[in-house]
Amino acid sequence: MIKTDISSICIFIFAFILFFTFSAYPILAQTPPDKSKAGEQKSSAGSPVMIGGREIFRLYEKRANFNPAERADIIDERLEKLLATPSFSPMSLQVSHAETYSSINSGDVNIVTISDADALPTGTPRQKLTEEYLEKLKTALEKEKNKRDINTLLTGLLFSLLTTLITIYIFRFVGKIFPRIYVWIKSLQGTRITAFKIQKLEILSEEKMTDLLLWSAQSIRIIILIIFFYLYFVVVFGFFPQTRETSLLLLGYIKSLLNVTINRLVAYLPNLAFIMIIMVLTHYINRFARFIFNEIEKGSITIPGFYSEWVEPTHQITRFLIIAIAIAIILPYLPGAETPAIKGLSIFLGILFSLGSSSVMSNIISGIILTYMRAFRLGDRVKIGDTVGDVVEKTLLVTRIKTNKNVEITIPNGLLLSSPVENFSANSPTPGLILHTSVTIGYDAPWRQIHQLLIASALATNHILQDPKPFVLQTALNDFYVEYQINAYTAQPNKMASIYSELHQNIQDKFNEAGVEIMSSHYMILRDGNQTTIPADYLPPDYKKPVFEVRFTEKGEKQ
Repeated sequence: MIKTDISSICIFIFAFILFFTFSAYPILAQTPPDKSKAGEQKSSAGSPVMIGGREIFRLYEKRANFNPAERADIIDERLEKLLATPSFSPMSLQVSHAETYSSINSGDVNIVTISDADALPTGTPRQKLTEEYLEKLKTALEKEKNKRDINTLLTGLLFSLLTTLITIYIFRFVGKIFPRIYVWIKSLQGTRITAFKIQKLEILSEEKMTDLLLWSAQSIRIIILIIFFYLYFVVVFGFFPQTRETSLLLLGYIKSLLNVTINRLVAYLPNLAFIMIIMVLTHYINRFARFIFNEIEKGSITIPGFYSEWVEPTHQITRFLIIAIAIAIILPYLPGAETPAIKGLSIFLGILFSLGSSSVMSNIISGIILTYMRAFRLGDRVKIGDTVGDVVEKTLLVTRIKTNKNVEITIPNGLLLSSPVENFSANSPTPGLILHTSVTIGYDAPWRQIHQLLIASALATNHILQDPKPFVLQTALNDFYVEYQINAYTAQPNKMASIYSELHQNIQDKFNEAGVEIMSSHYMILRDGNQTTIPADYLPPDYKKPVFEVRFTEKGEKQ
């Protein structure tokens, strides 16, 4: 479809050139100068001599019975006769000077006579003025003769045909090569062309990147066709005298564009060199900063009070500040930086940033403060407000916590900074996190036995450390029971829920095996024969529930 359109366009262009050439030639060869325009220009300030509708010079003196306008008309007729003569050559024109006048002649034919009165309004001496008029006549007559020369038109037609064929070939070549480029781009999808990402954020998928490259190639194709189409008209119009000025005008547009571009580029080179120097310095300063922070992380460089987890965030902040300073230095040297449009845009963005970034900046600053407070690290088990879970992500804006139920909770850093943070992992390596739970046992159970049972239950629990050894605290002596608290160390705070569950199971097993009743909290029951609360699985096979007895003393009182 594209090839057919291009061929049709080229055929149309060629037909247009043929029509223009053969239709314009007789008109240009036979039509006299536009007297209406000449008449408009004839005035008391002089009457113009015209060639091909263009003014060459003016006559001012009224001579004999002819005014300046009539003299100009006579000269126009003489020039038309000369142009109609095949053997006439504009280079044959000559000047002759007399005492009071000067003449421009073609052989024995006088074309124009210039007197001192004609030269006076121009402020130029007669002899010099006549020489100038001679050069103007030669140039104008040469151009006009070329316009009316059938050989020139036929030559232009031949070269136009050749140019058209070359243009058709170029258009067809472009039409063949670019579909192959499209296929090549599609074949790179998934290999060379991958998704464009910023960290974990996917900006453009593979499909979108491929579509973008295809669109770019199609745009380049269109631009190339437009350029060749434009150059085609410049070249073809230059082959014909009738359109040569149009060709020069079109070519002038290109030259002007290139001149402006090159001049501005040359003028911008010092600023560009300064920007490149700043960019190179910024790159090497960042590399030096990276080296210093790497050495701090390895321990080769020690700074008292500077912790290892501060290395990466401090490096990122330093890198951001270095780049921000570099951008602030470069901005005034960018093209158009001083234009009102850029200044207005800067003010607009500043207003938007100041109005909409208060909460964002608050969270960013809070995130930085939390980093240097060392409140928690990635992977720590923490409690923030009513939320208990593991820290899975820390950013400048938010902190994400994953609970035991696999629920991910996002907390803005501004809110987190104003809330108390309980970090269960801070001391888990040494000596370990103390897990504790309480049971209540009646006063009839020996407290030493309770201590042993609780410690044994803790030591039987997975992830409870043998050293330091678990210990028991008696935290309250209540009306009906004693409250005992078992404290045990663990290095696995992230498994708190499973550790607590297993610890409670072991406490139940150990106490039931020892025949000790757990009276948590208030245990009230009406039981027949004082039946024990211990599960039947823990009772001996010969266990019999006690009977309810009534005894009498010698005095007859019930017991």
